[in-house]
Amino acid sequence: MVRQSARRQRLLVALVAFVISAGATIMAADSSPSAAKPENAPKPSASASAPGGDKLRIGIAYGDTLTWAKDDELAIGLDDAVNSGSQWVRVDLSWRNIQPESSKRYEWQRFDRVVTAARARGLTVLPVIGYTPRWAQKVSCPGNDQSCPPANPETFAAFAAEAVKRYAPQGVHTWEIWNEPNIPFWAPKPDPVGYTELLKATTKSMRKADPQAFLVMGGLAAVGTDAKKGYISQSEFLAEICKLGANRLVDAVGYHPYTYPYLPSAKTDFGTAFEDISSARGNLVAVLDANGTPNLPIWLTETGAPTNGPGTAADGKTIPPDSTHVTPAFQAEIATDTIPAAAANPHVGAVFWFADQDSGTEKDKGQRSKFYGLRSFDGTPKPALDAWKAAVGAYQKRKP
Repeated sequence: MVRQSARRQRLLVALVAFVISAGATIMAADSSPSAAKPENAPKPSASASAPGGDKLRIGIAYGDTLTWAKDDELAIGLDDAVNSGSQWVRVDLSWRNIQPESSKRYEWQRFDRVVTAARARGLTVLPVIGYTPRWAQKVSCPGNDQSCPPANPETFAAFAAEAVKRYAPQGVHTWEIWNEPNIPFWAPKPDPVGYTELLKATTKSMRKADPQAFLVMGGLAAVGTDAKKGYISQSEFLAEICKLGANRLVDAVGYHPYTYPYLPSAKTDFGTAFEDISSARGNLVAVLDANGTPNLPIWLTETGAPTNGPGTAADGKTIPPDSTHVTPAFQAEIATDTIPAAAANPHVGAVFWFADQDSGTEKDKGQRSKFYGLRSFDGTPKPALDAWKAAVGAYQKRKP
């Protein structure tokens, strides 16, 4: 009995020593500078990493054109992505198109067709979900503008969940929520509080519908704050919504850094939209860092340059004072430069060229927004199409 009692005592002492030692190790680990404190650590999202790993995702943005395209037009548009080596397509999934009349009826068939055709070609679809049908808008919404936000964010969130349930089984797991909410694509003017409320409701419903969902904040327009135009700069808008927690709801931040009449890689004194991703002047990365999510990737879900519009075209050598667009040759230079400029920035996770084809003809030349295509309205390839293909190929040949 005496020997057994002594043995128990020795075992108890050893056990206590082990517990103390283990506790000291844990405390040391917690006090390490690299240990994330619960109060400072970013809230993890449902997706641990971006689809495609660390490789730059490259795609073409089509807006709402593919939804309404004829079969041959749809084929040409998607084949441009395939033949150029682009593996992603960004297309609008308009709520207004799917539920134009009421919440009781869905018209998925046109978007079904786009997803089916894209997946048959091995392309990954990035739907941009947004745009409110009239029945779901606030009564005070001016006119019949589809950019007006929903009267109730939960109604939009419910629609988003239905979209996820329908397309996740078809391989669609990456989504962008709204488009350019820092300008009047959120009508009649941007609303950081309203957009964050929409994000909170929508990201929750989408992740519940698909735990694999990778969610991108609606692409921010690269603009300066201008109250008359209803613009809030990308960095100011991002700072406002980050204060409300929006950066902890998404897996990436969308951004649209159009730089023309400068190249994306240009180094300037004033700061181009590309430089404003992470230059020393303080911008998107600085805002994310200040709000506890320095490693949140930035997806360039639109960039490019128009080849028509009012005024004189810039050619890359001179910038006419009335310039609003570029020559086809300079558009090709911009297409060549875009991918290496994006790949050179470690904060950038994806880049999409806007757009595949012009939506305007000569009679529309006053509207530069209709001339960003790699092809003209009649389908004729511009030099930029071959330039984009060569740039994609050069990037893909790079060693990891």
